Amino acid sequence: MTPGPGRGGLAGAGGVELCGVRLRGPVLNGSGTFDALAARRAFGDALLERFPFDAFVSKTITREPRQGNPPPRLWETPAGLINSIGLPNRGLDGFIAHDLPRLAELPVPLVVSVMAPSPEALADLAARVAQREEVTMIELNVSCPNVKTGLVMGAEPVEAGRAVDRVRRVVEKPLILKLTPNAASPAEVARAAEQAGADALSLVNTLRGMALDPRTGAPWLGGGTGGVSGAAIRAVALEQVHSVAGAVAVPVVGMGGIATGRDAADFLRAGATCVAVGTESFRDPGAGARVAADLSAIVAESRDFAPAMRASA
Repeated sequence: MTPGPGRGGLAGAGGVELCGVRLRGPVLNGSGTFDALAARRAFGDALLERFPFDAFVSKTITREPRQGNPPPRLWETPAGLINSIGLPNRGLDGFIAHDLPRLAELPVPLVVSVMAPSPEALADLAARVAQREEVTMIELNVSCPNVKTGLVMGAEPVEAGRAVDRVRRVVEKPLILKLTPNAASPAEVARAAEQAGADALSLVNTLRGMALDPRTGAPWLGGGTGGVSGAAIRAVALEQVHSVAGAVAVPVVGMGGIATGRDAADFLRAGATCVAVGTESFRDPGAGARVAADLSAIVAESRDFAPAMRASA
């Protein structure tokens, strides 16, 4: 297995700008869906030469180490996955000491995803991470359905705005708020986050779901429930990206079941500035590069994309 085809994307002369940061193209990874450190061990320096994404989003980190949810953690659906991973990570100190130096070697900007149980704790964690020069942007994960903390912040406009405001006061680097699809109105949450100072929004995170053991009828996943991802949620994600992109002026990173260049093009047409590949990377570690290459060809041939984007393909 190799990391994938040579990196295509919308590189060219112009690239794509996200939160004032110039990227060579619009394809990112979904947080927690591509382990760059494990991939580096498997593929060596070939990964750096053919890295499949235009910016890398880390696994979500928390202030203290987390073991994550008990196994089993995955259930395959007919069109995707249900995961109940539960954000296992080394914690802030472990991340800075062990993971950050190696992630800084990646050939693309680094986005670090963070989560905490309150706006105050989130601000403290984000500020600590933002102090590191290796970090280009911060993603505020207030939308993971597999942990109890953070969900209110992501589902309620007032709480989302409060969380972003607290972080904005202590962090100057670009902030991306990751939205949950499990909200009454993601567009209202998006507007509140924009008004509070978010520089971009990313969506969708996974939808709540569960699976039953076919032998016993009991919940299969160790956490009881999990997050549904993959092609099964693509139509939902596309509608929510369209709704949010029409409600705010800041850029949107669209994700949810993107497996092909055509899928990615649909999200860009729906209003996204960038897209993220998630579940497809479990099946194909080089999916990001493949999606980007196919997307580049589609954009170059399509008149409904902006001329500047076609020129950079």
